[in-house]
Amino acid sequence: MKTLLSCEFNLDTVCVELRYTDGSMISIDCTAVENEIADNLYQRSELDYLIYNDPLAYADLILNGEAENYLKLVTEYKSLD
Repeated sequence: MKTLLSCEFNLDTVCVELRYTDGSMISIDCTAVENEIADNLYQRSELDYLIYNDPLAYADLILNGEAENYLKLVTEYKSLD
């Protein structure tokens, strides 16, 4: 079983990178994720907060397919109409 060594945001590649003891690496393209699941500025802002402050939680949401549900729960979008 491989163990997680590190999880950090790489500003040069705009990816959250997870490195494991067996030498493997998972790289999550944050721009592609935002383009796919974030519908508004509030959702993008929430994802950005996680990327910079808790990249492991961000990776967990993305890899488990729970990001859309998370964004629905934590962001409230009200139209100015």
